[in-house]
Amino acid sequence: MVLANTNRTHSFSDKTCPVDFNDHQFIALHSGALFWPGENTLLVADLHLEKMSSFARTGQLLPPYDTGATLALLRDDIKTSGAVRVICLGDSFHRDEGVLSLLDADLELLKELVSAVEWIWLKGNHDPSPHDIGGKCVDQIAIDDLALVHEPSVAGHNQIAGHLHPGARIRINGRTSKGPCFIYDKRLMILPAYGKSTGNLSILSNAYDGLFDKKTMNVIMIGKEKLYPVATKFLF
Repeated sequence: MVLANTNRTHSFSDKTCPVDFNDHQFIALHSGALFWPGENTLLVADLHLEKMSSFARTGQLLPPYDTGATLALLRDDIKTSGAVRVICLGDSFHRDEGVLSLLDADLELLKELVSAVEWIWLKGNHDPSPHDIGGKCVDQIAIDDLALVHEPSVAGHNQIAGHLHPGARIRINGRTSKGPCFIYDKRLMILPAYGKSTGNLSILSNAYDGLFDKKTMNVIMIGKEKLYPVATKFLF
């Protein structure tokens, strides 16, 4: 599926960071979303909706409020960006049957969001089956010369992906910090997990071996109040 350009205005606070990837300009948001102004499209990865309710099914009684918090954040990002299209890069639900366990208020909000803009769901390893909640369910899509996928590929080029929940740990002047991050080089970008109940995996772990050219790798870490471009020499 190849999509065409659309046009709409947007208004952001200072909690953003510009990203130039393969001659396309993006805006990384503090929430972990990526806005594509040229396409008026909001990209989000790994919402993992209904993760807490999934844990409850196994006897771990955790408050089932992660879905509502994630959707409220997404609603705000759509409003602030003025996006006319939302693309979810897979693992939008923590499990396929997660669409059946949504609280009434969460289901109502999700359907409201999906009906307000063009909405595309990419299938992930947690939610490989299509559903009837609205929008389009596809394996992957292409916009211009970029491929939007769930799982990044060593052999792929010009990809924007999710799946790995990237996180960074840094040490500067004896002080350490850690948090989710955007990571990209000349051919691949991986978005942080957007869901409120998701964790992150260090970008120095073996799961990232071979994916990035470390000489051209860029890291933007999500801090408590803002985004921080991080020099790779500070990673540990």
